[in-house]
Amino acid sequence: MEDFDNDENEKNIEFEKEKKTLITKFVVTIIIVAIISAVIASEFTLFYYYKQNNVEKYESSQNSDENIDIIAKTLKEFRKTIDEYYINSKEIDEQKILDETIKGYVNGLDDEYSEYMTRKEWNDFQADALGNYIGIGVYITVDANGNVIIVNTIKGTPAEKVGLQSGDVIVSIDDENVLGMNPDMVSSKIQGKEEDKGKKVKITISRGTEYLDFEIKRDEIKVYHVETKMLENDIGYISLMTFDEGCSNEFKAGYEKLKSEGAKKIILDLRNNTGGIVDEALLIADMILPKDNKILITVDSKGNKEESISKEDPIINEDIVVLVNEYSASASEIVVGALKDNNKAKIVGKKTYGKGVIQSVFMLEDGSALKLTVNEYFTPKETKINKVGIMPDYEVDLDTNTEDDEQLNKAIEILK
Repeated sequence: MEDFDNDENEKNIEFEKEKKTLITKFVVTIIIVAIISAVIASEFTLFYYYKQNNVEKYESSQNSDENIDIIAKTLKEFRKTIDEYYINSKEIDEQKILDETIKGYVNGLDDEYSEYMTRKEWNDFQADALGNYIGIGVYITVDANGNVIIVNTIKGTPAEKVGLQSGDVIVSIDDENVLGMNPDMVSSKIQGKEEDKGKKVKITISRGTEYLDFEIKRDEIKVYHVETKMLENDIGYISLMTFDEGCSNEFKAGYEKLKSEGAKKIILDLRNNTGGIVDEALLIADMILPKDNKILITVDSKGNKEESISKEDPIINEDIVVLVNEYSASASEIVVGALKDNNKAKIVGKKTYGKGVIQSVFMLEDGSALKLTVNEYFTPKETKINKVGIMPDYEVDLDTNTEDDEQLNKAIEILK
């Protein structure tokens, strides 16, 4: 991971009971949710680094201190009443009350990407990001109505075999209504532990005007980030499904395989790629851009700018076309913006999702975590991404009712 030495940009949040601040920072673009799901709405594309000493303390404002005192006093009154009158007061789960209180506090920020994660939730997230899952094999995100939808299924997984499709709205899980539910919670209801392998989960989805029920056996899901094949006219095709840990190495190996097979031009397919680890996106961009080119610009709450620059000479010098759609987000948009602004690729498809904010994850001593939006990022030409997206050079619709891939055909036409 990349170390940053700029003390001015380092931050430390003090929590009660002398809980430590973290250690690891993630740039968010989209959350990779359990089940193998990369989630756009809570999804965050991760870019993390390890903090090194000399941590600067936040100074709370008078107003903030007063608000905290009011909250503490209110909670104390609530607890006094609960202890005296609540019929099940002796069965209270103290840890759950604490967790839910903190979750409510962070939810009050009204920021869709900031959240508090318990130790279990954080551990589950880390396991997902490393690519080992017990689940059904879907990528999920949130639509404009706040409902969780399926972005894509992973080849060979239970989800693909039963016929789940891109665009399916998840209505209920095991007969529990999940419409409008947080995508993390939806994911946790579908995923399982090792002992859940082979156990069924019932999922009801909405597809058009139909409601369909599926009973799906959970299985161990292995994500292969990269798929390659040779096309006509010496064109090599690389599909990158997500930016999980290690995908840049898989991408490099895939490119070298295509080159050994005679590829003289490259199509990079980032459609339905909702993000992942930003550090991986920077490594891939570095393989394509000339040394010392801008890849990414980040801006913090005080207006301080930081630039990510390509560090190595490119290994990929062929003409490139990148395929995108409305689910290409976060880390995908970083790669697309870098290649487009530096005139290293033509972009084909539909406008990208528009996820351009950064979250830092602050770890506490008990293993829980606070994910907080702290930065916004921009393309090398300082073009805004968040809630805007990136327009392709060639806008091409995709008719899902046919097997003809017009976006891919356009890419081939350009490279000819």
